[in-house]
Amino acid sequence: MKNVIKKWNQISLVKQIIIGLIIGIILAVIMPATAKPVTILGSLFVGALKAIAPVLVLFLVMSAIAQHKKGHQTNMKSIIFLYLSGTFLAGLIAVIVSFIFPVNISLAKGAEDVTAPGGVVEVLKSLLLNVVDNPVKAIYNANYIGILAWAILLGMALKNASATTKTLIANFSDAVSKMVTWVIKFAPFGIMGLVIDSITTNGVGSLLNYGKLLAVLIGCMLFVAFVVNPIIVFVNIHQNPYPLVFKCLKESAITAFFTRSSAANIPVNMRLCEELQLDKDSYSVSIPLGATINMAGAAVTISVLTLAAVHTLNIHVDIPTAIILSVLSAVCACGASGVAGGSLLLIPLACSLFGIPADVAMQVVGVGFIIGVLQDSFETALNSSTDVLFTATAEFKKWRKEGKAIQIEKVS
Repeated sequence: MKNVIKKWNQISLVKQIIIGLIIGIILAVIMPATAKPVTILGSLFVGALKAIAPVLVLFLVMSAIAQHKKGHQTNMKSIIFLYLSGTFLAGLIAVIVSFIFPVNISLAKGAEDVTAPGGVVEVLKSLLLNVVDNPVKAIYNANYIGILAWAILLGMALKNASATTKTLIANFSDAVSKMVTWVIKFAPFGIMGLVIDSITTNGVGSLLNYGKLLAVLIGCMLFVAFVVNPIIVFVNIHQNPYPLVFKCLKESAITAFFTRSSAANIPVNMRLCEELQLDKDSYSVSIPLGATINMAGAAVTISVLTLAAVHTLNIHVDIPTAIILSVLSAVCACGASGVAGGSLLLIPLACSLFGIPADVAMQVVGVGFIIGVLQDSFETALNSSTDVLFTATAEFKKWRKEGKAIQIEKVS
């Protein structure tokens, strides 16, 4: 048994996850009833990640700011610019593709038990209120905007604290980080449980009626991941971007795809940033921030589903309005985490740009929930992996200017 465990630990995490994925698919297809109890592994894995992530963010950010030395430059301005420009370009790509491949949809029953926000102001108001949330409540509800705000303020207040206090905070930060590595070791088993749950519960039959819509949605996200993002990276680091792109997709997107939670993937992204030897002062803030405002996948979802409704209702759209939709989808996407239901519930807001009634817009949201099993998985995978990609890009751009060599190890 010890030899089996030893050999298993010698295999890279990515290969372990792929093995778990394959076993999960085989079990779900061949013996779904027998495999059903294994789904608890997925629930435990996601639950553990969601539980540890808020505490990790609080201590990492607080420790990084408290011990930040004067004169040490971070890359936050560059990272935020990359986040916002990447989200806008994703929305723009989705608009262009939706015009090239217009999709008509059979409107589904609306989601009556949820309420969409009334406008952009309401979305931004929700985000601002999250900033001043009670710190205990923010941790309990995984409100990362609130957690970041309190961590930054506490870090600044502790800058003049004694060395022993700072050491204590750093030790707590290291201890939580160590706990994260323990949780991540169970990723192959967790993902095996998640894929069994997904296949046995949802199947794929209900998605066939929306095949063209899914093709446009997923196609846009893949285009952003494999074409748009690499171009952004190349412009900044002036070398082949694909080793970095593939590393982020393999080590971050795979877990995000199955957990379907940017918050749960924060510890995974933190670990990857550490592996890439990035500046802890930067990534300890940028990764949780990215889980809130870096929403390329959400921008794609909002744009594609809104224009699907527009085409279905035969509404004419001119170029200026299409550009406004790109901006609106990017703004809405940045506020998606502040609204229960995420990107889907911001579709009515975008639909209002074209005068589409709220009841019709909520039917489009109903379509979104039907295809959500794939839409949300691809969206989260794109959003979360891009957090690391852009954080690393900003750091590598700085290295390039300093004449430092940029070497990215291939995923084994």
